Amino acid sequence: MNKMLHLHQLSTRFDSVIQEWGGSFFSAAIRGFVSWQFFKAGLLKLQDWELTLSLFREEYSVPLLSPELAAVMGAGGELVFPVLLVIGVFSRPAALALFCVNAMAVIAYPQLWSFECPAAINDHLYWGILLGALFFYGPGRFSLDYFLNKRSER
Repeated sequence: MNKMLHLHQLSTRFDSVIQEWGGSFFSAAIRGFVSWQFFKAGLLKLQDWELTLSLFREEYSVPLLSPELAAVMGAGGELVFPVLLVIGVFSRPAALALFCVNAMAVIAYPQLWSFECPAAINDHLYWGILLGALFFYGPGRFSLDYFLNKRSER
């Protein structure tokens, strides 16, 4: 038993360093990846605003909002929240907001579930999981949030 305990201590010796630094690198990579996915979608919406409005009027069925307001909110959310997330400021609210934008896309466009290629819905599921991880585990030490928290502790 003593040998087992010793081996366990050896195997977990660097856990806090791995979690602190490795987790921070991983979180920064997730923030960059997910932010880019949503930011690209927002830019596409701006490139052809008439097409975007047409899609929101005819294809997407966003509950409780007019198609015009849904288009503005969708494009705005896809452009603003990724910037906050990649910088790492207001990271948890930005991750939660993008999670909601992502969920609304799945709700408003049920055809995602019926495509023969499951990549479309899978992407949304992956993004949702990654955004959930950012919300629950935070942005890590390579973020403005971390810097501001450390500064406020002084």
